[in-house]
Amino acid sequence: MHALDAATQLTRIGPERLSGRTSPHYANLGGPFGGWTAATMLRGVLDDERRHGAPVALTVNYCAAIADGGFEISCRERRTGKSTQHWSLEMMQGDRVTATASVVCGPRRPVWSHRPAHPPAIAAPETLPLFSAGGRSVWVEQYEFRFEKGAIDFGSRGAKELRAPDSLLWMRDRPERPLDFLSLAALSDAFFIRAFVVRDQLVPVGTITLTTYFHTDEDGLAAQGSDYVLGYATAHTFSGGFADQSAQLWGRNGLLATSTQVVWYRE
Repeated sequence: MHALDAATQLTRIGPERLSGRTSPHYANLGGPFGGWTAATMLRGVLDDERRHGAPVALTVNYCAAIADGGFEISCRERRTGKSTQHWSLEMMQGDRVTATASVVCGPRRPVWSHRPAHPPAIAAPETLPLFSAGGRSVWVEQYEFRFEKGAIDFGSRGAKELRAPDSLLWMRDRPERPLDFLSLAALSDAFFIRAFVVRDQLVPVGTITLTTYFHTDEDGLAAQGSDYVLGYATAHTFSGGFADQSAQLWGRNGLLATSTQVVWYRE
């Protein structure tokens, strides 16, 4: 079993209640990797027999640090209509809410389509070096990152020398794993926080809320297989201890997902 599948396994303990455990494979500074949290919450819906259609949007609010060990998730179907289905979830450890989420699902139909966006130009993945975090974060070792620009490089610049907030890279699970909604949800948070890229300083940071929009279906994911995903991330503002971050994930046949998040930071 791939580490991502093992790490996001859930056991049903009630009609709308699930249990699981954190995984050392996706450990981060001060708690699990946020992409693991997003994927685990989404799995609660993906595995539910009441699910109607494929995921369209996932929003995760990171309420408190998640401690190593067990947790429970409440997973409630709120409404199913002709076009969309709405879910709400809470992750709990004891009596503490550590994360909440909403998931929107819906069937994709053969209707009018228009795709004006185009993927950014990038060198072939085999020509770019494999990124290493130097052991700073375990979760990074679960992915292949091959940056053309925007890798973090702590200590290589002066703290006052600001850099553009953009990153452009190839990314995929390590070891290789066929892409699905679970791994796509995790990858949407696998872009390093933009403050690190811009400032070349390791300061306290954390994602507050992350929304991922899925622009593909099961056939598109099957066509992607375990090939590299093209990722692009940027930011627009850092102000008052909060910053934005947006990202695009491109596959063989077009745009797979986009995401946006808000991050807090302090000195």
